[in-house]
Amino acid sequence: MNRLALIIPLALACSSPSMQSVPPDSGPPGLGGTEDGLSPLAAGGSVGNGAGGAFASSGELGSGGTSGSVGAPPPSTGGSSGYGGAGGGISGVPSGTFLSVSVGDTFACGVMTDGTISCWGDNTNGQCIPPTGTFTSVSAGLQFACGVSTDGSIACWGNSFGGETAPPTGTFSSVSAGVEYACGLKTDGTIACWGGMPVPPGSADMSTPPTGTFLAVSVSGSYACGLETDGSLVCWNATISLPAGTYVSLSAGDGYACAVRTDATVVCWGLWASPASGSSFESVSVGDMYACGVKIDGTIACWGDTYGGQDTPPPTGTFTSVSVGYAFACGVKTNAGVACWYVPQPPGLCCP
Repeated sequence: MNRLALIIPLALACSSPSMQSVPPDSGPPGLGGTEDGLSPLAAGGSVGNGAGGAFASSGELGSGGTSGSVGAPPPSTGGSSGYGGAGGGISGVPSGTFLSVSVGDTFACGVMTDGTISCWGDNTNGQCIPPTGTFTSVSAGLQFACGVSTDGSIACWGNSFGGETAPPTGTFSSVSAGVEYACGLKTDGTIACWGGMPVPPGSADMSTPPTGTFLAVSVSGSYACGLETDGSLVCWNATISLPAGTYVSLSAGDGYACAVRTDATVVCWGLWASPASGSSFESVSVGDMYACGVKIDGTIACWGDTYGGQDTPPPTGTFTSVSVGYAFACGVKTNAGVACWYVPQPPGLCCP
């Protein structure tokens, strides 16, 4: 999620949580060096500078049988609260069990085990009111979300700044929502994109993805990346030097992205370096200058900009997936419950 979210006032919340503290945990520290462009990074390398945005990590709110509660955010050091101000746009996770979860700017949606979608958090533009029916996946973006129905069609809801809630027809296997823009992976492996994200001078139209067949797609604020069927990476609407190698998954974030290699290591390029060497991951999710990954042992590790230590570690326990947004992150536990926690943000830059 990029900083376009900063100008969107937070308002209606789907529900209100009780507040509790989060047990301490540990994760890899943020890594970085000097700003010198959007290029592949290794630990201790330089950090890049670039545009983009997907959605960014740490207080805990949980689900699974009973309604969860959200942990108290770390203190802000100036201006309005860097973790949500009045209400924070974060509210209790619905009770029940989940197949997946996706966090947007200040709200989240999850596919429950019965195939229905449940959303929580900021509901300013109806992004917490999903359509009825059953779905196989969901993706939350900037005040809108899209889901793949069990018949393969895509439904989108929330605010449509530039047509992002009007997906094309066709049969899809997955979808990724960004800022005023979304892309879906069709069942034939091709990518279709829609929305009205402004195109920077000299850049290609984001709604025109590259040709070829893909295994996955991830949309950020002003660029997108795809995982080709041969395991290679390709990004469009951004000048990015991509790391070589063969990959199994990827996630595009605000000015940087990360991908999981076939050997289970994570490589990041752009603003922040990869997690500590020797770590093995199942999946990774990148947000606003912050990222989290599910390790092989099921625990979650996070890294990136902590804004002077304003981060709370992710919750303990084992997880099957994680999603990082702008204001908070969520993970699906191995018992199918969902736990969410606040993410570090610049003081005074989040919410009124």
